[in-house]
Amino acid sequence: MNPEPPKAWNEAGARANAAYQQKRHVSINPITRLEGHGKIDVFLDQNGDVERAYFQVPELRGFEVFSLGRPAEDMPQITSRICGVCPTAHHMASTKALDDLYKVEPTSAGRKIRELVYNTFMLEDHALHVFVLGGPDFIVGPQAPAAERNIVGVIGKVGLEAGKKVISTRRRLRELISYFGGKVIHPVLGLPGGVSKALKAGDLAKFKQLAKDGVEFAEWTLAVLKQIVLGNSDYVKLITSDAYTHKTCYMGQVDEKNRVNFYDGKVRVVDCNGKEICKFTAQQYRDYVAEHVEPWSYMKFTFLKPRGWKGFEEGPDTSIYSVAPLARLNAADGMATPKAQAAYEEYFKTLGGKPVHFTLANHYARVVEMIQAAERIEELINDPEITSPDVRRVPTATPTEGMGIVEAPRGTLFHHYKTDERGLITMANMIVATANNAARIAMSVDRAAKGLIKNGNVTDGLLNMVEMAFRAYDPCLGCATHALPGQMPLIARIYDYKRELVQEIRQG
Repeated sequence: MNPEPPKAWNEAGARANAAYQQKRHVSINPITRLEGHGKIDVFLDQNGDVERAYFQVPELRGFEVFSLGRPAEDMPQITSRICGVCPTAHHMASTKALDDLYKVEPTSAGRKIRELVYNTFMLEDHALHVFVLGGPDFIVGPQAPAAERNIVGVIGKVGLEAGKKVISTRRRLRELISYFGGKVIHPVLGLPGGVSKALKAGDLAKFKQLAKDGVEFAEWTLAVLKQIVLGNSDYVKLITSDAYTHKTCYMGQVDEKNRVNFYDGKVRVVDCNGKEICKFTAQQYRDYVAEHVEPWSYMKFTFLKPRGWKGFEEGPDTSIYSVAPLARLNAADGMATPKAQAAYEEYFKTLGGKPVHFTLANHYARVVEMIQAAERIEELINDPEITSPDVRRVPTATPTEGMGIVEAPRGTLFHHYKTDERGLITMANMIVATANNAARIAMSVDRAAKGLIKNGNVTDGLLNMVEMAFRAYDPCLGCATHALPGQMPLIARIYDYKRELVQEIRQG
């Protein structure tokens, strides 16, 4: 019988193993400047290069379950609670699903008020990401001290007056949303067949001025991006580098002329060469979108159903698609407003042609979309029908099933409900923008880590640049993880220092 090794040997071996594992495993936990909770685990090989990086989402939400049995008309208010950053997107997708559920067409004025509010939301939400969430990586610098990569650091770079301009404009835009919705975070606006409030003629003048200022603000934002980002050759090289490039399919909602539309239209998908694969309505989404599950994340991974799940692979035959600003511009043939169209054409010319595959180009595309949103606000607020009191058509049909789609700031958002004859929810399904981007986000984080971390050289600045790979998508992880515990097993796997499985523990 071999004697037990001295306790000191065991302790020394444990410390050595821990030190060895620490060198091979880097965890970014929590990841920052996004909505929700997530982490990135980076595993290094014996040479200090990245073997694999995982984008993990450990949180859970239960909206699809505790919506069951609730009256369908409550859904626009219930689902807006999924997220405090993008409540208007869920509210509007839910309201459109109710239109379909009750088979009622909104009045013309009601539809225009919805679109006015929604474009206002798109403009202010994109501004939030450009200046607060994603912007610090470029305005302050990707490897600047962490304490400076925030809105305070941005104001320090662009100046106090510019900072006031951003804050003031977003506040005024949010006041328009509150005017119709009662509050900006969880608006009470949408009803099947229209909206709950008309625009009073006496309030029109201040909103016309806001619309005019909004266009100026969006154009100013583009000028800031050109000066600080596109005017920096190092940033341009970073944006177009292999570390942030993926050739996938792209999805976005378009109007009848295949132009970008945030509120309504058909969903168009193109492949990595820009060729149209399919175009479908909300009612057809199940024929084209399916979900895949991986054991290391509670977030599902969507893919193109006709192509089948082929893994995290890119190229002409991939079934992985992307949504959000980059994808919307790739999937469309143009923008729906003149100044945005000019910016759209310059965007593709600047980045080498269409489609653009550079993940970090999402930031540029986001500013192009800000211009369209602002121009559309101005068009709608100057529409003579916008002050009509005829803002709702009351439904009379018995509800059964309904689907609704909008383009959230973060990409295509699907809501799907079924009810009994009393209008109580029997099934609710939501496929959110971040879930639609989940597979490409996972690929982006892995590629960025492999491209940036070499020979065990891991710094705070490099880790932030890995985070930039997911941050470009403006993900909302609270929206993306919408299943209660029990629908999927919780699995804990324990590995030894050789990364060999020692024990597996399952719950559920």
